[in-house]
Amino acid sequence: MIDWLKRAAFEPEIDLCGTVVPITLRRHRTAKRLTLRLAPDGSEVRITLPSWARGQEAIAFAHAKADWLAAQYAKVPRREVVEPGSVFSYRGRALRIDWQAKAPRRPVMEADRVRLGGPRPGLDTRLKRWLEREALAVFETDMAEYTAAAALDPVPVALSRAQRRWGSCSDKSRIRINWRLIQAPDFVRRSVVAHEVAHLVHFDHSPAFHALLVDIYEGEIGKADRWLKEHGRSLYASFG
Repeated sequence: MIDWLKRAAFEPEIDLCGTVVPITLRRHRTAKRLTLRLAPDGSEVRITLPSWARGQEAIAFAHAKADWLAAQYAKVPRREVVEPGSVFSYRGRALRIDWQAKAPRRPVMEADRVRLGGPRPGLDTRLKRWLEREALAVFETDMAEYTAAAALDPVPVALSRAQRRWGSCSDKSRIRINWRLIQAPDFVRRSVVAHEVAHLVHFDHSPAFHALLVDIYEGEIGKADRWLKEHGRSLYASFG
């Protein structure tokens, strides 16, 4: 029997770099093996397991991978406080929060800052909602451009709040894009939108899919993919 199965029962939590992180189990009827990952914001360890697998064995498996999980946890950007004077990212550039109690509640972007007022409590919520509105408008523009490039009719685009996926195309009636991409440089965000538009034609990752993606996307796919791999976690550092 594998060593980690011989160990005593483990609690559904694990110490990573001095922080106790919960372990959550998600059973999936099509899963054939255990898959282990850390949430992008480091808030939990997630295990997907087949319906027949034992939960305690899955938890033991996570503890057996404690060193790997700790290394991943160390890479997670620490949560940034959203407060007057702090800085956050918008389309790849830094914006400073200019909060004035008597200013209008609705955020307004001015050069390298965002001015807004209203009560100090809830400042982060108002800014997040502003970012989401900005994201939807920008995504819709991207979508119109790429569907036209692919000779397709525009399809509705919605915001996603997924923890792992940057975009999804479950069918040909709607595409979802992670709202946090409004914080990334334009070439990164647009690569994700172009990727999902290509899936409207080829619902796979076949050579035909990649050929269409290269045809409609104006930048370097590899460069955008590398940015997400190296910096994607940082998009979760602000706004909960």
